[in-house]
Amino acid sequence: MPALSDTIQQLQRMRAAHGRPTVPDRLHDLTGFAPDPGNLRARAYVPETLRPGAALVVALHGCTQDAAVYDHGTGWSTLADREGFAVLLPEQRRANNPNLCFNWFESADIARTGGEAESIAAMIEHMVATHAIDPARIFITGLSAGGAMTAVMLATWPETFAAGAIIGGLPYGTALGVRAALERMRGIAAADTLAIAPGPRMPRVAIWHGTADPTVVIANSDALVRQWRDVHALPAEPRKGANGPNWSHRAWCDPHGNPLVEEWRITGMGHGVPVDSRSGIGATGPFMLDVGLSSTLEIARSWGLVAAEPTQASAPPSPRLERLTPEPPAVPGNGVQATIEKALRAAGLLR
Repeated sequence: MPALSDTIQQLQRMRAAHGRPTVPDRLHDLTGFAPDPGNLRARAYVPETLRPGAALVVALHGCTQDAAVYDHGTGWSTLADREGFAVLLPEQRRANNPNLCFNWFESADIARTGGEAESIAAMIEHMVATHAIDPARIFITGLSAGGAMTAVMLATWPETFAAGAIIGGLPYGTALGVRAALERMRGIAAADTLAIAPGPRMPRVAIWHGTADPTVVIANSDALVRQWRDVHALPAEPRKGANGPNWSHRAWCDPHGNPLVEEWRITGMGHGVPVDSRSGIGATGPFMLDVGLSSTLEIARSWGLVAAEPTQASAPPSPRLERLTPEPPAVPGNGVQATIEKALRAAGLLR
């Protein structure tokens, strides 16, 4: 498990090495939504093939990225052209976070009202009203800080979403404050986590993570699975599972066999979105990792946006699924607060 200083250095290297790439920008600005207490920018893509009652995919970028870069890498707008759904891509402003991270660790931004979460909810409401979106077919996904903010939206606005997919992210309410966020990223368990109150309609959740992620370690995937199993009152053992050449998949299901919580693990993958360069959806780049498996296609297929057909991820269930129990967390060491804060500001995680 990396030391706290190592995590800070990784974030600094990310910021230095991965400036905004030059990519085609297929998105337009969404205006007129309110309220916007989180002061976020809204980008969107509405294909010419959109029809009344279409689905909406909300996609949240990671740190150092913007909406256009994330769309280019994941290929959501390309798939929207093919399948006729709309895409909403909220975008962080540098004034809110110098590293362009959604503030998933700030209490003011992760409540239902009053911060970034409410801004994203207002964007969704505006898209639904403007483009006759089917309110029962709204989905959300994101990477890293965007994955953690996806967890926030699923927890605080659960009635809005049919399902969500969290990629390289962290559980809802696992960290309040920057130091706690860094500790959770490196796998130090939280002493206390905000509870998710189950409601009459709770979304299905898929959790994607690379086994070699040095930035948000894979113990966070275990914690996410536990959090959402608890929400859906599911047993510890999965009902379904399968293995592929470099991935494993487990699913916890309702009594009818419908997956409510899914876990995808990509063997040897670092921090990023799983991409398949052969698929024609998305593109490789910083944090867009070509592992021969398109998470965008698999997620869209699980949401019913793409026809269910044999794919790269099709494989018979395996009785020898990997046992995924996290190692006991390390105890954080003491440090000089001023030094930590200076490093955090350099990493872009402290306002």
